[in-house]
Amino acid sequence: MAINSSSFAKALWPGVNAWYGKAYDQYPVEYTKLFDKYSSTRQFEEDVGISSFGLLSVKTEGAPITFDTERQAFTSRYTHVVYASGFIITREIMDDDQYDVVGQNKAEGLAFSARQTKEVVAANVYNRAFTGSGNPTYGDGQVLLYASHPNFAGGTQSNVLSTAADLSEAALEQAVIDIAGFTNDRGLLIAVRPQSLIIPRQLMFEAKRILGTELRVGTANNDLNAIKTLGSLPTIVTNHFLTDTDAWFIRTDVKNGMKYFERRGDEFAMDNDFDTENAKFKVTGRYSFGNTDWRAIYGSPGA
Repeated sequence: MAINSSSFAKALWPGVNAWYGKAYDQYPVEYTKLFDKYSSTRQFEEDVGISSFGLLSVKTEGAPITFDTERQAFTSRYTHVVYASGFIITREIMDDDQYDVVGQNKAEGLAFSARQTKEVVAANVYNRAFTGSGNPTYGDGQVLLYASHPNFAGGTQSNVLSTAADLSEAALEQAVIDIAGFTNDRGLLIAVRPQSLIIPRQLMFEAKRILGTELRVGTANNDLNAIKTLGSLPTIVTNHFLTDTDAWFIRTDVKNGMKYFERRGDEFAMDNDFDTENAKFKVTGRYSFGNTDWRAIYGSPGA
């Protein structure tokens, strides 16, 4: 429906002191701390795993070498989605608006909506990371955070606590220990290190208390805060678009993990309709968020 004179009746008469509800500040861009950004020139992008080699076998004297093999493993696909919105303004309200409130910063509201959409789409990868109805699965057929991610060569691995727990010193220590035990598809130990703790706004004070002091929190013992001393979690990232108040996540340094593909950046355009003289404004963008290697993320939904 076009924005017309009845949509902004007050704008046709003098006496309005201020118009509010549009000029709000935004948080700095947050999705860039949840994902690594890539560009794309295709309809979709695919990342394909490799099963790799296992341990060497003992070769007895005179016996032939046992040859290993490898093959392609799980495939992760990023299908880019177009997100769009717009509005129409009649010529009459543009002409008669006494405050320029309809025509003022016409793209400002669309830009706000475009930013918010991208933040929400990105955060939803985390919001929907645990087992639940309708939550997306990835290359290995499982949700992002799961206790039994299958290895292509056999066996399973976990990127969640064995017993879900709220954010605490003990839970974070166990998470760091678990991450240090990640293996490749053939069960060989790989060096994976935590990069950042990702939390909703409701946990920002608790996270600071746990990680911000030299000594342990909540105890009279004069013990070192081992997580801080070892630098196990160097960065705290607060994301305001996470919806679970007690879920927390750890991003690791695994390459090809949490990925954001930008097929087309946000584009703003406007045009006038010849017959109606209405002005049309739009914004479109095309992108995708997802995961290739589950080892890039660890988490707990809270107790």
